[in-house]
Amino acid sequence: MGRMKIRRAADRGLADHGWLKSFHTFSFADYNDPAHMGFRALRVINDDRVAAGKGFGTHGHRDMEILSYVLEGALEHKDSMGTGSVIKPGDVQRMSAGTGVSHSEKNASTSEPVHFLQIWIVPEARNIAPGYEQKAFSDEDKRGKLRLVASRDGREGSITVHQDVSVYAGLLDEGERASFVVNAGRGAWVHVASGAIELAGTRLVSGDAVAIEDEGTYVLAGKERGEVLVFDLA
Repeated sequence: MGRMKIRRAADRGLADHGWLKSFHTFSFADYNDPAHMGFRALRVINDDRVAAGKGFGTHGHRDMEILSYVLEGALEHKDSMGTGSVIKPGDVQRMSAGTGVSHSEKNASTSEPVHFLQIWIVPEARNIAPGYEQKAFSDEDKRGKLRLVASRDGREGSITVHQDVSVYAGLLDEGERASFVVNAGRGAWVHVASGAIELAGTRLVSGDAVAIEDEGTYVLAGKERGEVLVFDLA
């Protein structure tokens, strides 16, 4: 078991705009922390809660792979490529900004909040053609194991990302365990999306994260209906 660097939920940046409450794992917008600028190609994890009927107006991005992972509620997406969709729990959406794309995201409900993770991964090349992909992964797919949801080659039905990264999602109840391997020269970022899990005897709760850069096999143990994302990065 290698060394782990823990990033606690309470230590994250917070932007509270009233309609939007956003916790920043890494530096973002007005939150600047030189010690937390990203991890390898993983640049942003924003833990966002958007009030009913509110959302992000149309804005632009370039040269970024943007993943959306909805935990509760429904998120309505529109973009300059003509894509319009509603992202619900279990859905994983990838938008490649590439040469430039504009989009808006809003809460699809007028009564319920939406809770989602917005994840930015730096692409391996600049100026790629903008692209969009969305797939659903059921709870059954993720129950008691780590399910590949995003990868460079789109294997096992995952969405594709223009970077040497594999993203896994798992749902672990009390007593359930799932393991992952960190190979030499690679790093893993473990982010607890909800509930609680245990990793190497350390309890991690919603919003907590761990950076691992020592090779080895690591075991996640479910505690309180833990939902977890594991990023395997070059």
